[in-house]
Amino acid sequence: SSSSRHPNQVTPKKSGLKNGQMKSKDDECFGDDIDEIPDTDFDFEGNLALFDKAAVFEEIETYERRSGTRSRGTPNEKPARYRHDENILESETIVYRRIVVPQNANKEFCTDSGLVVPSVSYELHKKLLSVAEKHGLTLERRLEMTGVCASQMALSLLGGPNRLNPKNVHQRPTVALLCGPHVKGAQGISCGRHLSNHDVHVILFLPNFVKMLESITNELNLFSKTQGQQVSSVKDLPDTPVDLVINCLDCHENAFLRDQPWYKAVVDWANQNRAPVLSIDPPINEMEQGIDAKWSLALGLPLPLGERAGRVYLCDIGIPQKVFQEVGINYHSPFGCKFVIPLHST
Repeated sequence: SSSSRHPNQVTPKKSGLKNGQMKSKDDECFGDDIDEIPDTDFDFEGNLALFDKAAVFEEIETYERRSGTRSRGTPNEKPARYRHDENILESETIVYRRIVVPQNANKEFCTDSGLVVPSVSYELHKKLLSVAEKHGLTLERRLEMTGVCASQMALSLLGGPNRLNPKNVHQRPTVALLCGPHVKGAQGISCGRHLSNHDVHVILFLPNFVKMLESITNELNLFSKTQGQQVSSVKDLPDTPVDLVINCLDCHENAFLRDQPWYKAVVDWANQNRAPVLSIDPPINEMEQGIDAKWSLALGLPLPLGERAGRVYLCDIGIPQKVFQEVGINYHSPFGCKFVIPLHST
């Protein structure tokens, strides 16, 4: 009530024991006389000479030998050097085996998460596709899945969203698609259609044959509705380097194609172009591969591919788990949330 009657009245500052205690503490901390500070400098060299460093480290090493412990930073310990791709933390890779094949795998691969993916023979892989087709996974379905997965991988290799976006129309990538007159070639044509739909300049090479497979004819009919370009002569392929070469020339069974003049001419063009090569479902025998690949895409389960296949990737072509079991493969999907995953040689 008094404050309301006298709003402008200043309350006097209280001075008591509490303020006196604070003042005494300030004096203890800051109240020393500066004249009492010694004028002599500290003798660093003299005190350092009193420290016997060798004797101290010898005592530390003696204690470590007796106790079995090891400290860091001792003079005799050489610092470990690591490359940029090495892990400083020493830990063993966790290995999971959730895929078991009936025969001993000639080669095993491993995913980024440590899951072992064994290779299968061509005969077993062929049987797997045959059983899947019997249950409704037709060739047309496989071609479409392979084309989608291969085009997704190719788009990523071409730069992904950094290069392929609607605002960037000046850096349209060019892909040379080399296809043979077989199912592998039909897979490549399917891939080329999807790439062309994503604004990639696709040049499709396919030799002229009097009679084509029905799958190739159907894929060519769809490809002709895109902006892609189809050629049948090596002379019509670009003289300048392209961004990517997709190789679908080689086949698992028709090895006689390698003796054809058009095959040798296309192989020479690809080797001289010096563009990176992606092979789709390459054959096992490296002697049947005329073009060395930087990447290879395997379908379903990998074949025991050699070094000429480059880095191996695996794509999911939609084979159900019970189809694997029917051919004697204990299978659990290694793909997780992806349809294309990288594999590492073990």
